[in-house]
Amino acid sequence: MYPDYLKGLLEKVEQTRAKRLELAKSGQPVYPPMNAAEREDVLSKFHPDSAAAARSRIRIGPNKGEELTTEVKSILEANSMVDPSRMQASLANPDYETDLLIIGGGGAGCWAAITAMQNGVDSLIATKLRLGDANSMMSEGGMQAAVAPPDSPTRHYLDALGGGHFDNKPDLVRALTEDAPEVVRELENLGVMWDKMEDGSLQVLHGGGTSRKRMLSCRDYIGAIIMRTLMDEVENHPDKIRVREFEPAIELLLDDKGRCAGAVLYNLDTEQFLVVKAKATVITTGGFGRLHIRGFATTNHYGATGDGLVMAYRAGARLKFMDSVQYHPTGAVFPEQIAGFLVTEKIRGAGGQPLNKDGELFVFPREPRDVESAAIIRECSSERNMGIATTAGRTGVWLDSPIIDMIHGEGYTRHQFPGICRAFDRYGIDIVKQPMLIYPSLHYQNGGVEINERCETNIPGLFVAGEASGGVHGRNRLMGNSVLDYNVFGRRAGKYASEYAKSVQLGNLSLGHVTAYAKEMADEGIETDLISPVILPSYTPENVKLQQWARLGNIPARHSMLRSRIGSGAER
Repeated sequence: MYPDYLKGLLEKVEQTRAKRLELAKSGQPVYPPMNAAEREDVLSKFHPDSAAAARSRIRIGPNKGEELTTEVKSILEANSMVDPSRMQASLANPDYETDLLIIGGGGAGCWAAITAMQNGVDSLIATKLRLGDANSMMSEGGMQAAVAPPDSPTRHYLDALGGGHFDNKPDLVRALTEDAPEVVRELENLGVMWDKMEDGSLQVLHGGGTSRKRMLSCRDYIGAIIMRTLMDEVENHPDKIRVREFEPAIELLLDDKGRCAGAVLYNLDTEQFLVVKAKATVITTGGFGRLHIRGFATTNHYGATGDGLVMAYRAGARLKFMDSVQYHPTGAVFPEQIAGFLVTEKIRGAGGQPLNKDGELFVFPREPRDVESAAIIRECSSERNMGIATTAGRTGVWLDSPIIDMIHGEGYTRHQFPGICRAFDRYGIDIVKQPMLIYPSLHYQNGGVEINERCETNIPGLFVAGEASGGVHGRNRLMGNSVLDYNVFGRRAGKYASEYAKSVQLGNLSLGHVTAYAKEMADEGIETDLISPVILPSYTPENVKLQQWARLGNIPARHSMLRSRIGSGAER
């Protein structure tokens, strides 16, 4: 329940609700949408990407000289876990061989395996945690697809381009939007039960930045429903799809002709390196939320540390739009136990309203995500000082959810948003009767490894799909296009990678690119104790780490103990 110090502010929300409800029922915008100049102004002053320290120039690799998100630049200018000189025997005798290696066990990875199987190609999924432990599982709000009149893939295409500030790669956006209706049908054939109207038609709702209602949903469990369906299909075919859990990939392998030829895995239990030789490789490792860009809380799952970026970049793949980060406008601020928890945009699509400490609207609820987030940050800034502070040191604004039942009828909120209701019920907050306290939360990796519409990178044999890829969303993604993204491009990656795998004849396996990358770092004078991929984030306070290390008899540099421990396990 809310503490006493917030009760006076809660009363202000109730005092302004009648007037706001009347406007909401009129069908008119409840607050004037921003024009282009107003959007640019709030983004340039208050979006986290606009801060001077948000970007840094990378000194090595295919994107050398470009400004990237600072935390991403740091994990790219880092040391490998692998010493190539000690891996030669393993490269000559791989632990696994497969037609197709899929790195990552989320939605895109499952789709790649399913589609490859349909094309007669066997695959191996190597995943960091369990199959399905991914951001795909955590999606709440919905998936965009132009399936209802008066919508069309063309309108969807234009909305996605506009939402991405027209920086998107047009061929990718075309693939995304034109494949969408087929994806909806195929998911339903596999067992996904979409929300439907009484007449049996698909239920569609508005999302931020959309010109038509096209948000399909499964209550607020869409990620779990789709992932359950895809995992079931994967697990139904163990003869065609092998799954290795708790074995994240840490480096790609190339052959002597520069083609991708598999990867080195790291077993989290035994600390062994395992070599996979593969005719084609698909990276579907998801995003980087657990890097906590700019110190923000995140909606992402525990393993989202940007591993695919590191592996692909060391191998020579180009990155796209890695200077841009998406912050979801509505992450929970209170209670502290769920700080950063995703409060789906579907809440605002259904009529929920962001309010300042006086209970007043200050932004149109369905602005594109980057604009909405920047407006909330501005409201809480010293310039306006209209946020609500908690005793835990966080600041946020109200998201008026009780108004939703008043607009749509009693029971609508609990029917449409059972997951969010349950999350807050645990702490004595009934969102049907009380608003939520929210603030932007680190949500999505807008950019990634650059691909074309066939999911191909500039490295032959390396394909990328889902959040790890870059280009489709430009510098800002609209709600529901991420779920669509991993479904569309997961399928495409499986199709084109399996076609490639049928024709390629690999040469000798090599980690020479890792050696060359280390030399490039040395030539540029880059000295660091950081090792990447990060694999899993650490939330242990530094003083506790020092105590732990001291009990072992030494106090090493930040990662030197890890490097020593892993290095000694390279010889098997």
